[in-house]
Amino acid sequence: MSDIQKNVVEEDKGVRSDSHSNHISDIIADAPVAVLESGSLDPVYEAKARVLNKAIQDIGMGRYQWQLFIVIGFGWASDNLWPIVTSLILTPVTNEFHPTKRPYLTLAQNIGLLVGAIFWGFGCDIFGRRWAFNLTLGVTGVFGLIAAGSPNFAAIGVFAALWSIGVGGNLPVDSAIFLEFLPGSHQWLLTVLSIDWALAQVFATLVAWPLLGNLTCSVEDTDCTKSENMGWRYFMIVMGGVALIMFGIRFLLFTIYESPKYLMGKGQDAEAVKIVHEVARRNGKTSPLTLEDLELCNILGNPSPPARSHATAAIRRNLEKVDLSHIKPLFATKKLAFSTSLITLIWAFIGLGFPLYNAFLPYIQEQRGADFGDGSTYLTYRNSLIIASLGVPGCLLGGLLVETRRIGRKGTLSLSTILTGVFLFASTTALSSDALLGWNCAYNFMSNIMYAVLYSYTPEIFPTKDRGTGNAITASANRVFGIMAPIVAMFADLETAAPVYVSGALFVSAGVLVLVLPFESRGKASL
Repeated sequence: MSDIQKNVVEEDKGVRSDSHSNHISDIIADAPVAVLESGSLDPVYEAKARVLNKAIQDIGMGRYQWQLFIVIGFGWASDNLWPIVTSLILTPVTNEFHPTKRPYLTLAQNIGLLVGAIFWGFGCDIFGRRWAFNLTLGVTGVFGLIAAGSPNFAAIGVFAALWSIGVGGNLPVDSAIFLEFLPGSHQWLLTVLSIDWALAQVFATLVAWPLLGNLTCSVEDTDCTKSENMGWRYFMIVMGGVALIMFGIRFLLFTIYESPKYLMGKGQDAEAVKIVHEVARRNGKTSPLTLEDLELCNILGNPSPPARSHATAAIRRNLEKVDLSHIKPLFATKKLAFSTSLITLIWAFIGLGFPLYNAFLPYIQEQRGADFGDGSTYLTYRNSLIIASLGVPGCLLGGLLVETRRIGRKGTLSLSTILTGVFLFASTTALSSDALLGWNCAYNFMSNIMYAVLYSYTPEIFPTKDRGTGNAITASANRVFGIMAPIVAMFADLETAAPVYVSGALFVSAGVLVLVLPFESRGKASL
């Protein structure tokens, strides 16, 4: 080939490259508006994330995402179901084993939840989402079933901690996976997903009614034998079996793909493109995304100096697994640092407020002579079912409000959190069964809206490559403060209303802090 021919070819390549670069610039410009403002993240990562957001948005909400909505719901349900399981079996377990410190069971559970949040949350950013997604429910189901054979109180405490390690990973992992496959236009579904959280409470109550209501010892029984108290063991078998069934559906009947943005953040652009095309195929569509689209972002996002090669970047990231490489980006700018710190504090306040209320309200009611009716099993479980059922419309209303103009995520979260605290205060005034039921219905309705929005808003304000870590930090703060509640219950004066009032104040304070959060994610795509 002559020098003239070579020059012509090189010029032609240059023209095509410029044309493709302009095309990618157009894609980035047309991508859905991002939650995090431009400049908050590494420019190369941000450019690629916008290209992938545009590709997922073009594919749209299809078969794969709706199937994911169902199986992700298993994790959401588990997150609420198993803490309820612990509270439901506490009385029959206490009647049988007569422990000196009842709150130890709740303490063991909260320690397990903390370990699970840290292990699975940080781990899914290092080793990937897929393995964590499949294992959390399996761990929960196995130890839930084993717990049914517990010979003493110490054993049930150990197994509660172990099954809670699995439960603790559901929120950090599942929210990250679902959000990373959702088109920006459908991120509100992350809020609606909490309907599974509410349905889990209804399911637990319905199963507990015949088993715990009829097949366990009463509080008055001084000699409660295993044969007379099998109800809670049957209950554990049902709960553990359901968890294993959900694990089987996830593992055997559904193919979970690794998150494209997670792969891109690890330097595996080719795999990211492959997954996008596979999701498009499952949805009956095609995607024009190419590997070159992502590779050109290395130049567009950071033209000088040249970006590191994918191989070099991936190797370096693997060598940095033991350091703070996934924590530092969450505090990279003042605005990000403020956002991460504030949302963590909000989770901490709620983590302490919720169990404090549950631990102390019964004593407050008893001290004030509250009349809970005739104390029959029917009335107890009927009221519990009514309260649990109100969580379902609460989650649906939350899904509607987060997309409402001028209210959005922050407005809905703030209002629902403040009202949760207000109704909590009001519940301490109840002196009749009907009054207590009414306040608890209002409290549960608002708290379900609060949790629905909190669970969806939190992962939206973290970048994908560090989302599991961000979720782990907030969930860990929630669990650490949750551990304090049973400790307080063991050593504090139970004849005072102060802890319940502190709990209400924590919710109200958390709701006010929400208003100061710097990012509103309504109508914006996560990076």
